[in-house]
Amino acid sequence: MGVYSQNENSNSINTKHNNEDDSLPTKILHAEPLYIDLIRDLGARKGEKEWNIGMGLTDNNDYDEYVALIEYEWAPIDRLGFEVELPFSLYYPANGANMAAPGNKLNSFKLATQYSFFVSEKLQTSMAIGYIHEFELTEFKNYDSSKFVTGNIYNPFFIAAKNWGKGIHTLLYTGPQFFHHFNNPEIEMEWEINSNFHYMIPETRNFVGIEFNKKLAENDFDMTIRPQMRVSFAENLMIGIVTGIPVNREKERFSTFLRLIYEPGN
Repeated sequence: MGVYSQNENSNSINTKHNNEDDSLPTKILHAEPLYIDLIRDLGARKGEKEWNIGMGLTDNNDYDEYVALIEYEWAPIDRLGFEVELPFSLYYPANGANMAAPGNKLNSFKLATQYSFFVSEKLQTSMAIGYIHEFELTEFKNYDSSKFVTGNIYNPFFIAAKNWGKGIHTLLYTGPQFFHHFNNPEIEMEWEINSNFHYMIPETRNFVGIEFNKKLAENDFDMTIRPQMRVSFAENLMIGIVTGIPVNREKERFSTFLRLIYEPGN
């Protein structure tokens, strides 16, 4: 997720600020999704950094899942971003459910990087590639065992985004996820395809939009529609609100997610 200065106009195709140093690399204004967020802004500039705190609730058939995350991202050089994230899950059985809920845990220790290899002011388009590596962790109740790390998740990805002008933004985020659990010799794979459409209110950083989070696995397809909005409270502080509506309610029902975004001064 990124924070943009108030004098960036989403109606204009000119991404240079009137008071901006021309020596800075070109950076296109893009509305970035709130649920599957990016590692760093597309076309990130050296010195950018950001804190995210997220909280959410998912209503499953047999139990409720409360999620939380702490995330820090930064750009050590132009167009290259890094991220460290700690995602938590707490579970509670639903009323009347016979199935026991999973154990509470810190899901993983997540490390990620992203490089914007294409930024075109003329086309108002940015593209990036990246990689996320997750060290999966055991449940809190098993911390006294020797198997603290239970597996790895390997996730290369590709991003393409375009600013169409007049506040209209689109973004595609896609890539495979490979799950390597230590108690299973086989590596499982699923493909993520996340398409995003947003309208950013001119002269602000506020937007409304929608994510379509799709997952393809062997003989299985799942999609969750996530309407969302982002509101700025200060120059460097925003909040994002997301609702999740699953298309196929095999296991999951409605969900909500809130993201607090803070960008310290560069």
